[in-house]
Amino acid sequence: MTPDTRLPRDAQSILELAARSMFDLFANASEGMLLVDRKGRVVWINDQYRRFLPALGYEREEDFVGHPVSNVVQNTQMHQVLETGKPILIDLLTNKAGTFVVSRIPLRDETGEVIGVLGIVLFDHPETTLQPFIAKFARLEQDLNDARRELASQRRAKYTFASFVGSSAAAQEVKRQARRAAQSASPVLLLGETGTGKELLAHAIHAASPRAGRSFVGVNMAAVPESLMEAEFFGVAPGAYTGADKKGRDGKFKLADGGTLFLDELGDMPMAVQVKLLRALQDGEIEPLGSNKLIRCDVRVVAATSRDLAQLVREGKFREDLFYRLNVLPIRVPPLRERQGDIPLLVETLCEDIAARGANVHLELLPPALDLLAAQPWRGNTRELRNVLEQLALRSDSPQIGAEQVEQVLRDSGLDRIEPALSRPAAPVPAMAADDDLRPLPVQIAELEQRAIAAALARTGGNRVAAAKLLGISRASLYDRLAVSENQAGV
Repeated sequence: MTPDTRLPRDAQSILELAARSMFDLFANASEGMLLVDRKGRVVWINDQYRRFLPALGYEREEDFVGHPVSNVVQNTQMHQVLETGKPILIDLLTNKAGTFVVSRIPLRDETGEVIGVLGIVLFDHPETTLQPFIAKFARLEQDLNDARRELASQRRAKYTFASFVGSSAAAQEVKRQARRAAQSASPVLLLGETGTGKELLAHAIHAASPRAGRSFVGVNMAAVPESLMEAEFFGVAPGAYTGADKKGRDGKFKLADGGTLFLDELGDMPMAVQVKLLRALQDGEIEPLGSNKLIRCDVRVVAATSRDLAQLVREGKFREDLFYRLNVLPIRVPPLRERQGDIPLLVETLCEDIAARGANVHLELLPPALDLLAAQPWRGNTRELRNVLEQLALRSDSPQIGAEQVEQVLRDSGLDRIEPALSRPAAPVPAMAADDDLRPLPVQIAELEQRAIAAALARTGGNRVAAAKLLGISRASLYDRLAVSENQAGV
């Protein structure tokens, strides 16, 4: 067989022939073609493409050709091909004219510079011509949207100030300070024993702040290995080390950008991370692991610790400059033993939550049982109280709980048991005069204070320190009021 002498034998001629043949194929078989120049302006469309102009909103060709493609074609990606020089061989494009399968090919001159992009409409009405492909794409897109919504919901504040249960003076003061802190952009430092509700308050501060619509991201220092903490905070650049994700990974600072970053158990943060955290707080910039690029981050920090940070500073275990940077709005969260008056309401709230989470019954604690719970020191605070209530829910065959059942659980758990103060005889409270409303207000207030102090001393069996905590005042204030009372009585 004699070879066809019309076929070229050199690579360049073959490429030119193939390009001409492919262009003719696309021009005849496609649903339309358009060309943009290096500035992104439409410079040419073929006859097939002209039929889309009315649907795109253009009656005349001159209203379309000569204009930036991003202005005349909605959702186009032609500018992306111009910027990167990389083709987009298969894509879905949806605009006023419908949904299309398109291809975008960069055009280069002799030097290799991109001088334009050829856009090709391969198919229109892909819902019929490419139904399996479209269906799979739609499912993947739906799954992605569902995952994004789920992730967004997990990064929203879970609690508000209403979730911090308590009407005692100590609880009200904490909420007052936290509400005030929510309106500031300064760092907040929550101090208190474990189980007092510091994380709950951090959520509430975010929910009441101007950043409430953005992410709330928390990280527990004690739960992250020291070797991974820097990557956890600041992220990892693509291919930063062997085994690292080729796409890189965002850290907590980046995830919390525009929102709130909650640093729990701050006292457990390693020194090496403290240095980078201080820089991030001062400059508003982070540097991912393995990267030389600084990334701007707008993050409001709320930190919490059950440790004495000032003592850690003195011991050289916590940076003094970072301590001052975070200790701008310190809020002390009182332990449960300082707000014993809130225990009945806390018990009711916790019992409702325990029942909602699958307990067999909604517990109803009888007054002696409540008195016994209120008298305990609760070193584990609300967590310890919840544990006792959960044990009661699992052990009890009846929704009504008496003091004997509470005492048994306390004994089995190895917890301290204190006799409820209300079982002791209460001191007589003086009756108010019939013309009480006619006497000066300061006199009435003083008498009300004395009655409250007498009731507190009766409840605590004369223990002045416990009485002061019960009243939500300092021990010195209680002694001052008692001294005034004794002087007025002529003692």
